[in-house]
Amino acid sequence: MQEAPPGLPDPEEKGPLRRCVVTRESLPKEAMIRFVLGPDRVLVPDLAGRMPGRGMWLSARGDVLERALTRGAFMKAARGPVHPVPDLREAILGGLRRRIRDQVGLARRAGQAVVGFQQAREWLQTGRAALLVEASDGSAPERARLVGSHGVPVVSVLGAAELGAVFGRDHAVHVAVASGRLAQGILAEAGRLAGMLSTAPADGNARGGERGKARVRKGPGTEASASPHNADRGGPDRGRRKIAPSQGAQDPAPGQAAGSPASGKGGRQETRPRRGGEPAVPVTQKR
Repeated sequence: MQEAPPGLPDPEEKGPLRRCVVTRESLPKEAMIRFVLGPDRVLVPDLAGRMPGRGMWLSARGDVLERALTRGAFMKAARGPVHPVPDLREAILGGLRRRIRDQVGLARRAGQAVVGFQQAREWLQTGRAALLVEASDGSAPERARLVGSHGVPVVSVLGAAELGAVFGRDHAVHVAVASGRLAQGILAEAGRLAGMLSTAPADGNARGGERGKARVRKGPGTEASASPHNADRGGPDRGRRKIAPSQGAQDPAPGQAAGSPASGKGGRQETRPRRGGEPAVPVTQKR
């Protein structure tokens, strides 16, 4: 990262991208989390990205946060000791959930959100719904019946009680949100929350054999035909890997004694017709 001279703002604070202090990759701000130093050098997550001070940006992933804490990435970026708030990861998760609830509430007050199965289905059918917010503890079959063939994104990170509190109810399961900045904001916050809930690296074992296995399992029966141990059971390799059975187990050819080899070492047996339409006889050709 290019460092700014003393007294000048960090050049990474300008523009639409920010650089992660751990992975060193540049990503949109909506896919990252900003941290600042508070009094006594306490490390504070700035989920809204508006706190004063020099920001330290991190990819919104649980494994990246763990690496930053264990490898001292924050201390290097801050050029000194830092003191993370207690239960930093849980504080981030709770803050992201509150931001999603707040934005759903803003959409409700702006008339850009409706609650209930029938209302949400009407918005879907008329093309007004751009996003569905579904309770994470709701019925999966009912959710599938509502979504159907409508190609709208679905966010399912809040419980029915949390969604219900937004609409002044005991619980709510189905919420449809109209197109606009609020729907985009809910999607962005849900993406950050999903990333922070994950503890596995983004690449994982995708590079190499694991990614190949995932591709093989897409089609029915593909995995079996792709395995070399099942090459003789079907598929494009059928018959290519078969080993010829022992000659003693075969019926002897006409004019050949039982148990005698069909050809010499390295030979190949063919059939050649006789003149005058006589029956064909085996002929051994040496290579």
